[in-house]
Amino acid sequence: MLALICISFSGVKASSRPNVLLICVDDLRPELNCFGKSYIHSPNIDRLASQGRAFLSHYVQAPTCGASRNTLLTGRYGWHGNDALFRRAKKLKDQPDSIHPTMPAWFRMNGYTSVSVGKVSHHPGGLGGADWDDPDLLEMPDSWDRHLLPAGPWLHPRGWMHGLAKGEIRVKAQDMDVFQSTEGDDTIYPDGISVDESLRQIEELASNPSQPFFLAVGILRPHLPFGAPAKYLAPYEHVELPPTPHPEKPRGKTTWHGSGEFMKYNRWGRNPNKDVDFAMEVRKHYAACVTYADAQVGRLLNQLEKSSVSQNTIVILWGDHGWHLGEHSIWGKHALFEESLRSPLIVSYPGINQPGAVTQSMVETLDLFPTLCELTDLPIPEFVNGVSLKPLLQDPNAPGHPAIAYTARARTIRHDSHRMILHKDGFVELYDHSSAEKETRNIAPGNEALVTRLSMRLSRRLQE
Repeated sequence: MLALICISFSGVKASSRPNVLLICVDDLRPELNCFGKSYIHSPNIDRLASQGRAFLSHYVQAPTCGASRNTLLTGRYGWHGNDALFRRAKKLKDQPDSIHPTMPAWFRMNGYTSVSVGKVSHHPGGLGGADWDDPDLLEMPDSWDRHLLPAGPWLHPRGWMHGLAKGEIRVKAQDMDVFQSTEGDDTIYPDGISVDESLRQIEELASNPSQPFFLAVGILRPHLPFGAPAKYLAPYEHVELPPTPHPEKPRGKTTWHGSGEFMKYNRWGRNPNKDVDFAMEVRKHYAACVTYADAQVGRLLNQLEKSSVSQNTIVILWGDHGWHLGEHSIWGKHALFEESLRSPLIVSYPGINQPGAVTQSMVETLDLFPTLCELTDLPIPEFVNGVSLKPLLQDPNAPGHPAIAYTARARTIRHDSHRMILHKDGFVELYDHSSAEKETRNIAPGNEALVTRLSMRLSRRLQE
């Protein structure tokens, strides 16, 4: 990387436009060394952050995989469920004129080869059907030149999605261990074989440097169940992790979630909300999965650096949402608290101004579509809801903007000092992030003027 030199891609021919490598990591909260968690081993993601810009206040639009990825891949607010992209596909079939192109489709329309490997949309490989392998049921029609998922010993994408070591497939969650650590190389867990395929795709795409590419790679871990090769658990076995802040279940009405996905796995009769030793074991296995995912990121970066196109490629690392590790007595996502909605975002490209400088300015997943368009000199479509992050890539102290998110029963707006959550029945939660209590005390009563201002801002933003 060349420090303090800003490269402009404007005015370039399509054949010399920069490539895009988008790395999507599932269920990754900002549990990384470069995001301030010094006990986590994440050297490869840290390296990427040192070469680019880490966004410490990045928020997703929904605390669930499908809806969050829908926003990433369409640049728009949308449905709140995991079936969001399939719902879009159905509407595209029934009312084609009412649906806008996805981000990879937009790049294809502008001369790029678009390829997806792993879990990029909600279904790894992007197909529906009982085992997520029906070629007639596309999750994202017209979006990809190749949408790949090598299932290996897990037989099919559904098996890969919830797989443990050496081909173990989830049939009944209660019969599958919630965490696992098995001796072996990276390919004994699902990400190993999908990243192998991603390396082949980088090599193939880089072999034609005159043809720009948009390559999205989805890394599964640290998604449940928390399984990773034993070597990735070893750094944490004798480490005492810091206490979990605000571990109590909140009082009163909130968007608290009962951690149903986590709790349905085999937990050997133990509950992390009541068993501190078990809670620590869970957290260490999550950390092991983060380090395993980091190793896969390292493999991708190394392959890119060996290629002929590394100096003409933008790299994005994005977490699809946060994940509670006991905060608010939640072990999962699905709430509208900070831990569910804040996730890592890193943007890196050769010549970025002030490489390694972080930004605290608030941004949203929605902003990635217009950002990548501006960085590659593509027109920014009028239908996107976000704004380009290029000003923050030029100056990490540039201003950000409030962040919006939603579930089926509520929506929220987060700005610099407060989070407001507005339930469908009109109930309001308001939390002061400048206080030590953070999101544990609802201060909406007595702060009606602030609630009104934030409600109006939330409504206007969603109507834009």
